[in-house]
Amino acid sequence: MIRIVLVDDHTLMRTGLRMILEQQADMEIVGEAEDGESGLVLIKRMQPDIALVDVHMPGFSGVELTERVRRAKLATRIVILTMAGEAPFPRRLLDAGASAYLTKGCPAEELLKAVRQVADGRRYLGSDIAQQLALNDANGGGSPFTDLSARELEVAMMLAQGHAAPVIANRLNLSAKTVATYKYRLFEKLGIDNVVALAHLANVHGLMDAGSPMRA
Repeated sequence: MIRIVLVDDHTLMRTGLRMILEQQADMEIVGEAEDGESGLVLIKRMQPDIALVDVHMPGFSGVELTERVRRAKLATRIVILTMAGEAPFPRRLLDAGASAYLTKGCPAEELLKAVRQVADGRRYLGSDIAQQLALNDANGGGSPFTDLSARELEVAMMLAQGHAAPVIANRLNLSAKTVATYKYRLFEKLGIDNVVALAHLANVHGLMDAGSPMRA
């Protein structure tokens, strides 16, 4: 039996995942959490085989949760889920220790295939994500975003998508001052001084889809 926990701040998303997974004779949902902090506590307590983890969550992100699970040397394997229009930087998440990376719009059959493959000790990439990684590698591979911390990357992702600082602060459960600090640090590391330059750099290095519109 594959024991699974769900870590996502959207109740509807967790409900949908539960409905799909609990229909499988070889899978069992053993817990749910709505943010990174409680997700880490749940993983430590339940020690599931797999955690399905959202990227964007209040508190610390799916990237940071993945890194903390790895640093704690927990056996739980992380399957990252992200919105199709929010394609974050897959190489960074894989380097952080994720075992699989899927968009939330993937077919149920692909999700189940990924869960079983990861439970078997292998990695899994959604077809669109694998294509993105291949293109990045073909274009030279290296990215300045790999030098960002987990939280800096999270803020960079949301800034590049056009989210205003107050929205980011509210979504990530941070103060406006803290968001401003992260923004300053990541701009300094990336050698840029404005959000337009960040969005361009993000497109070039695969932080988000090239066609993704900037949002206020």
